[in-house]
Amino acid sequence: MKNIPFIATLLRHLGFSLLMLASLHSCDQFETFNENPNEPTVVSPDVLLVSAIRSSMNTMVMESFLLGNNIAQLTAKTLRTEVDAYNWNAFPTLWEGLYYSLTDISQCEKIAKESGNETLEGASIVLRTWLFANLTNAYGDIPYFEAIAGADNIFTPVYDDQSAIYNDMLLQLQKATQLLDGNGNLDGDILFNGDATRWKKLANSLQLRLLMLAGHKISDASQQFAAIVAGGVFISSNDDNAALTYLGGFPNQFPLIPLKTGDFDAVALSQTALDAMSSSNDPRLLRYARPDNDDFTQTPIFSGAVNGINTGDCPKNGSRLGLAYWDAPGATQASDWGLSQGDGIIMTYAETSFILAEGVLKGWIEGDVETYYREGIKASMDYHRVDYDPFGWDDFDDYYQNSGVAYEQVTDVWQQKWLALFFHGLEPYFELRRWYHDVEGDWASLPFINPSCGNLNNDALPLRFLYPGEAQSLNIQHYQAAVSKLGSDDQNARMWLVQ
Repeated sequence: MKNIPFIATLLRHLGFSLLMLASLHSCDQFETFNENPNEPTVVSPDVLLVSAIRSSMNTMVMESFLLGNNIAQLTAKTLRTEVDAYNWNAFPTLWEGLYYSLTDISQCEKIAKESGNETLEGASIVLRTWLFANLTNAYGDIPYFEAIAGADNIFTPVYDDQSAIYNDMLLQLQKATQLLDGNGNLDGDILFNGDATRWKKLANSLQLRLLMLAGHKISDASQQFAAIVAGGVFISSNDDNAALTYLGGFPNQFPLIPLKTGDFDAVALSQTALDAMSSSNDPRLLRYARPDNDDFTQTPIFSGAVNGINTGDCPKNGSRLGLAYWDAPGATQASDWGLSQGDGIIMTYAETSFILAEGVLKGWIEGDVETYYREGIKASMDYHRVDYDPFGWDDFDDYYQNSGVAYEQVTDVWQQKWLALFFHGLEPYFELRRWYHDVEGDWASLPFINPSCGNLNNDALPLRFLYPGEAQSLNIQHYQAAVSKLGSDDQNARMWLVQ
């Protein structure tokens, strides 16, 4: 993808790669000659935590805008349509951005251990695990156990088995929940304002997400899932949402706000999402997209861009994304309606509700599917502060009972979860891939979505991202070993998670 928006471009130009980041720790002699006695040589953990949260969230917001929403057809590319057309090359900014953030997290965790700050160590583990989960879910085998280990003279880390990574991620999150009950503080916590309980809820909720994604591969997934639910400590209201609130000015503003018009308009509301939401007069339309007629009160008009290659059969005229995601010059602004900029989202109450609904469907826990399903939809509506009036509804109960979304079957859960994952990083893609795998590639069994128009992958949903070029040039031996296991570094190669 050319002309990548500014954050992604900045990361690429900085050239942060896993190997380069690791090697920075080994340059002792160089650093000796370049010490500045007037500058600090040790960064405090609160600064590291702020940097780790902000940089990782910025990366995931941009990847949601460029990749996650578009692959899952919540939005559509209007320019540079390789993503929609399933004609994937490497997407290096994800790899570079997350491994860059992991250096700060690793250092923060190290300082926490040395100082006995158990709560900071626990929060660092939660962040670290979330980032590694995104990396392994996207690529398959990745450097994990030896990653960010330049201080130990490991500059070409092994690509670890995805199964071993998943097993350790679950163990690490369990460890984090214990540490978060311990001593210490969370200075610099711009995500939860130092609330260790909310970090603990996120740790358990991330376990539920991982178990749902890999439940068919983990022998005791149902028991682990049930134990977490029985404990009751997970995201259980919108007050618990793991969502970074952005501020009004640089560098603390929502990452899309500074984009040029052409860069922002390279993504629009998809026809797929518009069809799904229009069929039930879903009021989230006024949050996900800007009406073409800029009418937010009576008769908003929307259009959808068709995912796929840019031809006459795949029209690209779609509504701009919603008020929270960009300030359109000369048009209605988010502040006009008392709305804020978009959040950087790790996980929400809506998502956990849908996970619990599927847990009941799988027989992992007891409960009522419709109760969790209904709560998931309502949580999403409440989070986006929707206005029911322009769509003809009195309130949520009226919408749920009379719009046609009331629960009937498992694909209802999937569809509503898909809609609720708007701007949730790469989770829309990971979930679509899971469902696609569950129905053995039969698109007809996913009634709310079809393969993209004119796609170049024989209608098959790609199963993974290609390793970035620097993985080959800087760590060729272990890259080749990982590719050998896959069969090829191909977007259709089956990683452990989708076998």
